[in-house]
Amino acid sequence: MIEILTPAEVSRAKDTGALVANILQTMRTRSTVGTNLLDIDRWTQAMIIEAGAQSCYVDYAPSFGRGPFGHFICTAVNDAVLHGLPHDYTLADGDLLTLDLAVSFRGIAADAAISFIVGDSKPTESVAMISATERALSAGIAAARPGARIGDISHAIGSVLSAAGYPINTEFGGHGIGSTMHQDPHITNTGRPGRGYELRPGLLLALEPWVMVDTAELVTDPDGWTLRSATGCRTAHSEHTIAITTDGAEILTLPTEEQP
Repeated sequence: MIEILTPAEVSRAKDTGALVANILQTMRTRSTVGTNLLDIDRWTQAMIIEAGAQSCYVDYAPSFGRGPFGHFICTAVNDAVLHGLPHDYTLADGDLLTLDLAVSFRGIAADAAISFIVGDSKPTESVAMISATERALSAGIAAARPGARIGDISHAIGSVLSAAGYPINTEFGGHGIGSTMHQDPHITNTGRPGRGYELRPGLLLALEPWVMVDTAELVTDPDGWTLRSATGCRTAHSEHTIAITTDGAEILTLPTEEQP
């Protein structure tokens, strides 16, 4: 299903996006050396409940996971990149942590992810990889405008990631979003321009470039959810929910301090 939102629904989506961004930035601040992933999950649950919102994850049970997910935020550390199931792990200095969050509020969902390094150590390779996903995300957003096609977004993202030297997995990528978290169209992180669904105002998309240092192959943890790099290399993931407008794209999950 591809869903086109009304102006009133897009307005509600802005509130959901702001909530997701606020929770992620709060969790980023709280994710310090010695923090347990299960504490991050509990803090996220409390903020969702306090806002009167609903988790998109806790009851999520797709075919590719061993569902239901049972937690409120994805926490992926180092070689984990997607669907990181929170577990009893204490963050150490230099860990690369990805937090991925989707929430529904007043009937509209928003989805975003951030990757960052915990503590004072800043491994050069990890910093460069995070930067590449952020640049690719910006390129994808810049390509999203009425009349453009999904392939234009994929090509823009893939061009940045390929130029940075990273292999690209096309199994998991961005997606439509609206009254539910995962909708069509699927947005691969590389592709051919001019192909695919034509973008229209009112369309919400979650764009999410993610890479692994030296492989495009994933392996699944015994938990049935957490996806890791097949070689054990580090990974990074950046994501925003955007709304297609008459002029281009509006980022709905931008942190308050980054608002224009």
